[in-house]
Order: sequence, then structure tokens, then C-alpha cells
Amino acid sequence: MLDKRMTDETVTYHRGDKEIEVRKTVKIDMHDKVALVTGGASGLGLATAMRLLRNGARVVIADYSPNVKDVAESIGAEWIQMDVTREADVQAAVDKAVECYGKLSIAVASAGIGGTNCNIAEETLEDWNKVNAVDYTGVMLTDKCAINQFLKQKTGGVVINIASMFGLVAVPSNVAYSAAKGGVVNLTKAAGTAFADRGIRVNCICPGVINTPLVPQKEKDAYAALHPSGRIGEDWEVASIIAFLCSDDARFITGAAIPIDGGYTGV
Repeated sequence: MLDKRMTDETVTYHRGDKEIEVRKTVKIDMHDKVALVTGGASGLGLATAMRLLRNGARVVIADYSPNVKDVAESIGAEWIQMDVTREADVQAAVDKAVECYGKLSIAVASAGIGGTNCNIAEETLEDWNKVNAVDYTGVMLTDKCAINQFLKQKTGGVVINIASMFGLVAVPSNVAYSAAKGGVVNLTKAAGTAFADRGIRVNCICPGVINTPLVPQKEKDAYAALHPSGRIGEDWEVASIIAFLCSDDARFITGAAIPIDGGYTGV
């Protein structure tokens, strides 16, 4: 296992008698950007919101959690409580960003749930519908409402969808989650090419197992050995890739599904 010490700017990994210091923050100037992050009150959504804020963006976090207000105020973001499975709620979140800051530049569809660990023979329609409503339909609605705002503004824009390495390779023990995340990958390709000639980019990231509250500790320990890197990922490592994809430096990338998985899908 890796032992680590973290500061706001760097992290030091210890493997035996070796130390590897990694800089957490590569600053990207985003002072002219306005971002909406669904699922922004915890996990990858919160890490992403914090990274975008650190880069100078103005951020609205949207979350189902009743803690969204307290979380937003603690990091200096605006907020709205919403349900990504309801189109009216997603539209209200987009409208909130525009109301607060006059436009929308970035939408990060990070809201998600894990689902029940079961195979196809054991799957229930209740679990299937619940997982797909949040992890698939919620992403589609976020993409739709954000893209319509971009088209209205005629300024282009960026959408980042959170898929999973299990959208690229199957996980038989969680069929609903795997299917939903696989759907997000192809949704991204369709949405990312639909309006590319108007400066609207849509990409998705496919994280491996990441150290967030969504993942039980037992699974974190088990998957650490399955990643060629020998560890699971950290939320800030994913957030840094999202920030890059949101930046103008990534303006020729759209419709892409990018693994951030320590090599899991490469073997």
C-alpha cells in the first residue's frame, strides 16, 4: 500500500524507501469561464468544482444532497438543489448559472450512483431503472440542457460526462452500472460530434476505482491490486484531467472517452 502526505499543491507517494512528489495543481487560466457541476457536493464532482474554482472559473454546484448549500458556501461556489432525473430541475440548474453569471461555458455531468452488485440473472427492474435514471438519463439531460444554452449563446461550450472504466470493459457483477456507463460513452460520441462545427465539445472521462465516498473501503483495497499502477486513483488526479479538457488547450478534442484508470483497461 502507498502511504501519502498531501498538501494543497503537492502529494508525496512513498513506495519502500523511494519518494515521488507530484504537483497537484497545474494552473489553467479559466477566469472567463462559468461552470455547472452536477453531483458537485461530494466525490469527483466536488473535487472538480474545487479545481475549476482554483483555476479562476465561477462555479455553480448542483446536487440532490441537502448539504449542497453548506458545501457550496464552504468553497465559494453558488448552488442549487436538484434531481438530475428531472428535466425541469436540470434546466433550472443551467438557468441558475446564467442568472448568477450571465452565461454558461462548462457543464460537468458528475452526478451518479453505484447500484446493486448483482449479475444479469439477479437484476431487478427497480435497480435497473434507478441506476439508469441517474447515471445515464441524468447525463443525457445535463448534456441536452447545456448544449441548448450554448446554442442560444452562440459562443460554443464544453461538456464533460463522467463515465467509468466499466463503460469500456464490462463488470458482470454490477450489470446496471456497467450498462449505464457504456451508454454514456456512446452518448458522448454522439453529442460530441453533433455540434462540433459550432464550437461545442463533449467528452467523457472513464475513471478507474477512485478514492471517493461512493466506493466501499473493501472494494478500494481489492481493486488496488488490479490496477497496473498498484493503487487506486485520487479525486484530484481525475479533476486535473477534467480541467484540461474544459480548457481552450483541448479545443480539438471532442467525442472522446478518456481512461483515467492506472492502466486497468490497457491489459
